[in-house]
Formats: sequence, structure tokens, C-alpha cells
Amino acid sequence: MKRWILISGSVCLIFGIALAKGKNMSHEKKDLKNRLTPLQYRVTQQEGTEPPFKNEYWDNKRAGIYVDIVDGTPLFSSTDKFKSGTGWPSFTRPIDEKNITSHSDSSLWMTRTEIRSKKADSHLGHVFDDGPPPTGLRYCMNSASLRFVPVEDLSKEGYGRYLSLFKDVAAGEKPSVKSETPKTAYAVFAGGCFWCMEKPFEELDGVRAVVSGYTGGKEKNPDYQQVSSGRTGHAEAVRIEYDPSKISYRKLLDVFWMQIDPTTPDAQFVDHGPQYRSAVFYMSREEKNLAEETRDALEKSGRYGGKKIVTEISPASGFYPAEDYHQDYYKKNPLRYKFYRRGSGRDQYLRKIWGDK
Repeated sequence: MKRWILISGSVCLIFGIALAKGKNMSHEKKDLKNRLTPLQYRVTQQEGTEPPFKNEYWDNKRAGIYVDIVDGTPLFSSTDKFKSGTGWPSFTRPIDEKNITSHSDSSLWMTRTEIRSKKADSHLGHVFDDGPPPTGLRYCMNSASLRFVPVEDLSKEGYGRYLSLFKDVAAGEKPSVKSETPKTAYAVFAGGCFWCMEKPFEELDGVRAVVSGYTGGKEKNPDYQQVSSGRTGHAEAVRIEYDPSKISYRKLLDVFWMQIDPTTPDAQFVDHGPQYRSAVFYMSREEKNLAEETRDALEKSGRYGGKKIVTEISPASGFYPAEDYHQDYYKKNPLRYKFYRRGSGRDQYLRKIWGDK
């Protein structure tokens, strides 16, 4: 009987502690909701992502440090900030690696490394290995996760120990923001059947890999049968990994336009349905501008007999690699591939529009 009472008492105590912790967590979340803006809360607490180029610090050039919006922990310095062209504030390293944690994240079209603040556990962004020297890393952060403290306010706000990072500023020199070309970049294009879109890009110097997949819809991890139904919103597409120091995004766009019929909505040659629409999925404002610029130039050229170009130009979203048997189909099944290209009418159309280019 005593043993039963002891066990029951222990269970009640444990349950009570857990309940108290749950209530405390609930109060903390409620306090954060009251203290943060809706965007700050969504990003830091729900792993959200703010839009590129439409956030507070992506182009901030002032000297100072960036601290956790939740608890003020110092995270990054303007001395390590550089222009990445992505539309988000980017850094080569944190102020102190002890202030952050890293976690594997497979939620989108590639496995990424998520970065969180250690103490407050705020979602900050992701780190990539395409940054400039000296680290070769790009810490791509959300402005909504950060608060900027200018160098002139460091002592006043209790961050005086970081003044040593800004000796040049103290001497009256204006700190420079580095501008480096990333070592790896990605482009995503849809041009109907992805079998026919891999080869033209894989043949280009500077292209490292081309992956067939699905993008542009809301269904997570779709398979071919789902996408081919036309009900997922996804399009068959290719993701191109390339070295921007060897080949430009503009060149990739030029090749893209020469593979498709941009005047047919929700179709490419013999294949019909929204899953076969042509599209450019841009990852930055610069890519969007280039896509629109090249589209408009083509439309004015008269090459398409006055027809309107209807190719979709939309922000990139989750990209889901297609099944293995779709990858490098032109290499694995050369005869079927050639038969399909001829039978679809693609080659005949492209020859008519572009000649033997």
C-alpha cells in the first residue's frame, strides 16, 4: 500500500512538473506573440521565410552588429556582411559560433543546414557553402530574426565589447561591404517534358548538374503519377547547378528560350496540361528582371509571328527531384529519347523558329 502511494505520488509530481512546464511554454509563446510582429513570430517560431529584397537588412550598409530579435544575443557583424545578390542579409561567419546551432533541413528541394540561435532557439535562416573567402560560407539570414545595433549605440546598449570589430570606423573610415560572386548558383526552368530539357544544359561549359523534377505547385513530395494528373499545380522542370564565374544566368536564359514554344499556354508540343507549361522560376530580383527583359525582347523581335509569349515567370518554390528513371533519360534510353523528340514535334518547331542555331 505504501509502495502504491509512493508510486502514485511520484507520478503526480512528474505530471505536475510537466504541466507546469507546458504552462510556462504557453505563457512564453503568448508573450512572444505580443512582443514580436506577426512576421517576426512566423520566422523565428514557425521556421518561416520572409520575401527576398523586401526585408529590412538585405541592403543595410551601416556598421554595427545584428542580435537575436528575441533575446538580444549577438549573432553577426557588419564586418562579415557581403552582397550575395539573394535578397537576404548574408554573412561569411557568426560573431561567435557558440551562439548558434545547426540542424539538417530537408523541407525543400535540397538538403540544407538550418541555423538557429542557441539560447532563444530562434530560427535564423540557413548556411550554404557558396560564400566568399575567408570561410567560403554564406549565412543567409532572415531580417525578421535580427535587430541591428549601430556601432555608435553599442556601448549604450551593453555591447561595448564588440567595438574592437570596428577600428576602421573609429578612425573615420567607411567600412566596405564585400561583393563576391558565389561559387555555385541554381536556375530552375520548365519547358514541357523534362527529358528534353536536360541535354541542352548539360552540354554547356560551367554547368555542373541538371536534375529533372517537379515544382510550382503546393503538393509536397509528389510523384510522377500525381504530377501527370495535372492536379498538383506542379510543372515538369529542371534544376540547373552552375558556376556563375564560367556561365551567366543570362546565357542560361538564352538557351532556355531556344528549347521551348513560349506561345502555348499549359502545353508544349504534343504534351498538354498545366504540368507541361513553360516557366522561369526566379530566385532573385535580378533573375526576374533578366527573364522579363529577354521575354520582352523576343516578343518584339517578331520571331513568333506576332503571337504573345505566355511563359510563366514566378518566384521559385520547393523543387522535388523526379524518380531515378527520369534522370538523364536521353543517356539511359537514347533511341526512345530520339523517337520521342521527333514524334513530339519539338525539333521541327525549334528548327523552324531558330534555324540551325
